[in-house]
Amino acid sequence: MARLDLKGLGIALITPFKQDGSVDFEALGRLLDYQLRNGADYLVVLGTTGETPTLTEDEKTEIKKFIVEKVNHKVPLILGCGGNCTASVIEQAKRVNPDEFDAILSVAPFYNKPSQEGLYQHYKAIAEASPVPVVLYNVPGRTGVNIAASTTLRLARDFENIIAVKEASGNMSQIDEIIENKPKDFVVISGDDGITFPLITLGAVGVISVIGNAFPAEFSKMVRLALNGDYESARKIHRQFSELFSLLFVDGNPAGVKSMLSMMGFVENRLRLPLVPTTLTTYDKIKDVLEKLNIKIG
Repeated sequence: MARLDLKGLGIALITPFKQDGSVDFEALGRLLDYQLRNGADYLVVLGTTGETPTLTEDEKTEIKKFIVEKVNHKVPLILGCGGNCTASVIEQAKRVNPDEFDAILSVAPFYNKPSQEGLYQHYKAIAEASPVPVVLYNVPGRTGVNIAASTTLRLARDFENIIAVKEASGNMSQIDEIIENKPKDFVVISGDDGITFPLITLGAVGVISVIGNAFPAEFSKMVRLALNGDYESARKIHRQFSELFSLLFVDGNPAGVKSMLSMMGFVENRLRLPLVPTTLTTYDKIKDVLEKLNIKIG
């Protein structure tokens, strides 16, 4: 079986909501068309950026069905499948249909702060149960626990179906250690838009992106240029978006990208509690940057 190719631009999809708070499937369809037309290499469904903790099980089922039918195998789909109860994650993983999803993205267990051995055993159990490949997701700023480079490398060596890590620790030396010592077929993916360019120069294969929801064409171009070794051209695009990278997260994710997408006419600027839209100050700053980039404000 061919190894799943995770090179390039992956999009951590948002979940659009209507003013009444329900899922806006019409807006989701528009976004999917936009991603597919503009260079997305694969899509991540029901990840953190999709506000998954605030969705009901019925909504998750509807969203998965809608995206699977809309995308129709045009690009690979990765399903967010994580939690801090290993048994529950295993049950989620077992229900994944390999005809619909090409891999799962599994975030490190949050809140209960397992040891490195606990993390290893958690992912070992998932890898042994999952019918599709597993992508580790290390985001200590959210989970409260860091998957050490030694643990990531141990998992990569021990389990053939653990194929990648989405690294959002921001620890460049840790990420570089993984890239330097990983098995040949295991890949490192940036989980942070702002450091994607430097990580690709170190050997990462791309990004699972938040800003790509709004700028798939521009961001995929930067990723491709960097992967092809044209660092000067890639750096120019990276610098164009550098101000937006920080504004995206100043009021939390996906508040920043949803405000951006609402200005561009794609979605309502609506989130589910406990998340709220960006402050007016942040909103105005984002609007100013978009205008400087000559982006049409709808």
